[in-house]
Amino acid sequence: MNAGDKVNRTIKQKKFLIGLVTLAVVAWLAKAWFYPLFFEEYTGVVNAPLTYASSKALTDREINNLADDLTQSYRAKRAREMVPDEGNTFIERIRRERAMELKSVRDGSPYPHIKYFRQAGINLYEGPSTCLRCHANMHLTNVKGEIVKVNTLDDVVDTVHFRFQKNSRGFSTFGFDGREVNGEEALINIPMGKIDRACGLPGSFSWTGWAELVKSKPESAKGEVVMRSEGCGQCHIGGNYHPATEKMMPIGDVPESAKQGIDCLVCHADIYDMNQRVVIEDSHGRRWNQDRSLRSALTVGKPKVDSCLNCHQHNLGGDAFEGNRAAKNLGNINERFVHEGAKRATPFSPATDVHSAAGMNCLDCHTPQGHKIPRGLQGVDLVANDLPEKPVSCEGCHTASPHLRDVKNRAILNGHVARLACETCHIKELADYSVVLRDWIYPIWDKKEGIYSYVDIYQSGKPGKGMTYLWFNGNGTFLANALGDNPTGDNRYNPLMNQLVKIDDPDVLAAIRKAAEKLKETYPDINVDQYVQEVANPLSPFTPEQIESRRQWVEEKIRPLMRKGISRITPFKLFNARMYEDMGNQGLFGAMILPFDYASYYETGDPIKSVKIAIKSPIVRRMYEEPFKLYMMDSFMTYFGVKTWSTDYPLTANDELKHVEKHWMRQMASLMVNHGIKKEGRECRDCHTEQGILDFDKLGYSPERAKELRHLPELENKTK
Repeated sequence: MNAGDKVNRTIKQKKFLIGLVTLAVVAWLAKAWFYPLFFEEYTGVVNAPLTYASSKALTDREINNLADDLTQSYRAKRAREMVPDEGNTFIERIRRERAMELKSVRDGSPYPHIKYFRQAGINLYEGPSTCLRCHANMHLTNVKGEIVKVNTLDDVVDTVHFRFQKNSRGFSTFGFDGREVNGEEALINIPMGKIDRACGLPGSFSWTGWAELVKSKPESAKGEVVMRSEGCGQCHIGGNYHPATEKMMPIGDVPESAKQGIDCLVCHADIYDMNQRVVIEDSHGRRWNQDRSLRSALTVGKPKVDSCLNCHQHNLGGDAFEGNRAAKNLGNINERFVHEGAKRATPFSPATDVHSAAGMNCLDCHTPQGHKIPRGLQGVDLVANDLPEKPVSCEGCHTASPHLRDVKNRAILNGHVARLACETCHIKELADYSVVLRDWIYPIWDKKEGIYSYVDIYQSGKPGKGMTYLWFNGNGTFLANALGDNPTGDNRYNPLMNQLVKIDDPDVLAAIRKAAEKLKETYPDINVDQYVQEVANPLSPFTPEQIESRRQWVEEKIRPLMRKGISRITPFKLFNARMYEDMGNQGLFGAMILPFDYASYYETGDPIKSVKIAIKSPIVRRMYEEPFKLYMMDSFMTYFGVKTWSTDYPLTANDELKHVEKHWMRQMASLMVNHGIKKEGRECRDCHTEQGILDFDKLGYSPERAKELRHLPELENKTK
């Protein structure tokens, strides 16, 4: 090769290198600058720097006074232990005051971050940026048992508590098409967790109901308008103007401003002011405020039970639960609404759960890996799981043979574990405010709250009423129906064609009729008989041919899923809801639920107007366009049991709803109940009698075997 060729080759190499670098720079600029701008324009989301009024700098003197106040009770207790009562009140008081100031006493106080903040010169809490000054990285033990170093902020952002959803495997949920959600047979892994069965509140999409201010007129205000806070963001750690929508897309990351809106203190502060957690509005939009005071920041540590229950008590026991701390601190401005009914209603408190009474922490069972918290291997809904391989079970502490003390009966009791879940005996009932049937179509005026509210047609926590018993193998359907089968395997057991689609209890039917008659006073057009029929048989809109197709579908697609693994009789909380559905996207198990706009629903009591407003949201409009169809919605509807997603937008140019109907979901949800555990389990007679809590016929036993189980010879002999 001559000199000229070498020069030309060198020039080509340099040009190629320059081109490669240029391409990399352009790609970086596109992702870092152009893509976020395009994304915000495409989805209609807003991002902006966040400020909080409670984030105030304090002087050294103010910090000292605050430290004294926070540690007062602990230091006083230690001083009383060090200086016993000897009859001279004055001397003892002086000695105790001095003891409270001892370095050893101060150093032993429960809030070590008082010392750390002083050493670091921190006099202002500004959110994650303050925490990351010392905790930029953290060490954790991964699923392989290895100790690894991770970026703390990345670890938090990647949690379900922030993202809502996961694109990876780890769901114990199967589509009605028979495939595991995001499993090996998935055509494409799509974000799951954000789109789920209707929430217990109006507005089933977090995008359309993240943070709202509602004009209420409570009776106590005597006609004056009172602004109230509502929205999904109340119980999620993101503080931005919208949920982490960016994480739902195939590329991109949430912006830095959103990451700095993460509420570290709601989980980690021992003293967190829930009165700060209200919706606020600025020039960019609405978002949830936070307690970012130095007072709260100085009390940080590992999450305690109350920290978890700031949000999860709402889910477990609802605002109706008298022990709900959040419901007692509704806000210093724009108070949050109180929701009287609870979708799950298994409150966790010393009075309701033996583990709470024993002083256990939530993280004792839900042991985290960094900021990722496991929900267990079993589940019936689409709630994403940060640690899908990590179990959370009774057996983790109590072993597979938990009955040891009852020497006489322990063999038969431990034998029952093979067929019965622990909760079947140890959760005897749920709270009486457990919502079973909720109707959003016919709102009524709530004088106390000063809004139009959905109607709870039926509430109960009693076995056979609001709680039922199903075979469960640890998995669920796409719409929260427990999967499992009677081990006899003779196809008698079929909840998707029986228990979950029929209400035949005369007491429940009477309560539904009474509620319908009450609704008729406000809505004269209601046909009470038809209303009861639609509630009691949500398959009533189907033709006989459709019902037969559904039956065949269950046998071909669902039955194999029911027979997976080992099934045990397990208690479940029943729930069904009536909402508007997009009938252009329906199958044999339901149709696409349409969201409500919070403010419009509460203020006007006009659900149709509310639906129209909600589906005009840019993110909902995008769902009905080709990119969303190809990326996500086709796959989503396949799980739903529908072949393809129709992009026929359910709103006409004349602002009229199209192909939209009001329906109850085609089958009741069967929601897991794992809290509210009682120490003493049920007696044999609770199940093995004619009036027992277990319906052995519906559980798929033959008539002969069901009769035997209702008339055990051992119990018959005891009676005689």
